[in-house]
Amino acid sequence: MKHRPFPVTILAVLAGIAAVLAVFHFLQALGILPYVIGPVSIRDFNLWYVIMWGLMVWVWAWLFRMLWNVESSGWMFLVIISIFNLILDFFAVLGASTTFPDVGLSLIVNAVILGYCMLPSTKAAFGVPQA
Repeated sequence: MKHRPFPVTILAVLAGIAAVLAVFHFLQALGILPYVIGPVSIRDFNLWYVIMWGLMVWVWAWLFRMLWNVESSGWMFLVIISIFNLILDFFAVLGASTTFPDVGLSLIVNAVILGYCMLPSTKAAFGVPQA
C-alpha cells in the first residue's frame, strides 16, 4: 500500500458518504424509506431505481476501497462515477418519483467530489499528468 496523501483521504471519506447516500436512495426505491415532500411522505417501489441504486451502492463501496488503497485507476473511475451519479440524480428529479430535496444532498456531495477531483493537488496525488 502506498502512502495516502491528505487529498486522497478526503476523497475516500466523500466516497464513503456517497455510498451511505446511495444506500438511503436504494431503500427509498425499495419502498422501505419514504420520499418526503414537505409534510407528505410517499412510499413507492420502482424496479429501475432499485437496480440503479443497488449498483451505485456497490460501485461507491468499491471506489472507497480503491481510494483508501491509493490505486491510480481510482481517480479516473471516481470522476466517471460522480458524473454518472449526477446524471442519475438529475433524471430522478425529472421523474415523478422524487423531488430535489430528496436527492439534493447527493447532488451536492457528487458535485464536491467532482470539483475536488479536478484540483491539481488531487491529480498529483494520483499521478495524473497536468495539462
